[in-house]
Amino acid sequence: MDKIYIVMPAYNEEENIGAVIEQWYPVLSGKSEDSRIVVADSGSTDKTHDILTDLKNSKYPQLEILSDTGRYHGPKVIALYDHAIKNNADYIFQTDSDGQTDPAEFAAFWRNRKKYDGIFGNRTVRGDGKDRAFVERIVCLLLKLYFGVNVPDANAPFRLMKAETVKKYLYRMPADYNLPNIMMTTFFVYYKESVYFKEISFKPRQAGVNSVNIPKIIKIGWHALGDFRRFKRGMKR
Repeated sequence: MDKIYIVMPAYNEEENIGAVIEQWYPVLSGKSEDSRIVVADSGSTDKTHDILTDLKNSKYPQLEILSDTGRYHGPKVIALYDHAIKNNADYIFQTDSDGQTDPAEFAAFWRNRKKYDGIFGNRTVRGDGKDRAFVERIVCLLLKLYFGVNVPDANAPFRLMKAETVKKYLYRMPADYNLPNIMMTTFFVYYKESVYFKEISFKPRQAGVNSVNIPKIIKIGWHALGDFRRFKRGMKR
């Protein structure tokens, strides 16, 4: 049976994390018994870590917690992918811990896992506001200009990927890189891996406050321009 690692970064998600784990845990049913849900929770200042520990000890033995990954979202995602690869996962599915994605939509991705190296969510309607949708459009335009790739959604936190393909590209990025999912999508498309973008729903944040606001996004985006140039110099078909 295929071994999947469902990976989630978390930061101060005490209001969401219990419901999110409860909703996603049944997805492991019917997969290898070595499959896991892995949450990277390093740096939280609320009760997120305590809640995760209680859930693991009381109800969810296939839940793992990474607590030494650094605070920020990008490095957590990279650490989670690295953890899945080193534990010999067949597939990696990444989503976020804020309750904006729907586990019911996972089954359609899983049914088609053999056909593609990566199936990426496409948020055609976004519940997190017009500002973030605008930022995503700018990101996709920049990727087209820099790398010549056409993608409808570069950063959706709803992606099922073959671990062996993730491994090909993960270690091209430094461990503290801020935008790993954007570059992972870019690598998959640029190097003509078999990919499919599937429409998904994307709800408003269910509770809590997003730690990455628009000013932070702009700052990260400014630095990303230099990163894109460096990645481009090292990319050959």
